[in-house]
Amino acid sequence: MTTITISRQLGSQGTQIAREVGTRLGFGVLRREVINEAARRAGAPEVALAAIDYLGLFDLHPSQEACRSYRQAVREVIEGLADEGEVVIVGRAGQVVLAGRPDVLHVRIIAPPDVRIKRIEALQDIPTAAARAQMERSDRTRREYLHCAHDVHWNNPELYDLVLNTERMTVASSADLICRALTECFDDRGDD
Repeated sequence: MTTITISRQLGSQGTQIAREVGTRLGFGVLRREVINEAARRAGAPEVALAAIDYLGLFDLHPSQEACRSYRQAVREVIEGLADEGEVVIVGRAGQVVLAGRPDVLHVRIIAPPDVRIKRIEALQDIPTAAARAQMERSDRTRREYLHCAHDVHWNNPELYDLVLNTERMTVASSADLICRALTECFDDRGDD
């Protein structure tokens, strides 16, 4: 069984790339489903809302106990999905939760800030300042989540098997590289 985790920056096209990889490989692609299942298990819907509230619109402040319970539930959901295999897990610190597993490929999708801002502007039809604010808030929230929940820095390249800068790459070419990396990593495991 194989699993792919994808960590992405807002505006890097990571979600689109994950969907394309899933389609090509016939893998399920899970994003918010992981959050929903973890919240159900932990009985903490406010934590799940806070986890996806990159813009701070809900102004939620769940208790430490609710956060711990939620993080444990996220871990259990992600580990269960990886045990089943043939899945692309987007976000939720999958690169940390599944670190060291030989059947998992960890991918990071990035792009320069100016490229990301233009993509956010175009996708949401919003002004540059609003796109920049969304990008910065998203980066801060994701960075803080990984630091607080797992004591890691999300940009640490050692967390990933493959890091793709999508500034000059299409969704299709990025998906090609990920699929090829998956094949190379799992077809050549016994070779020296």
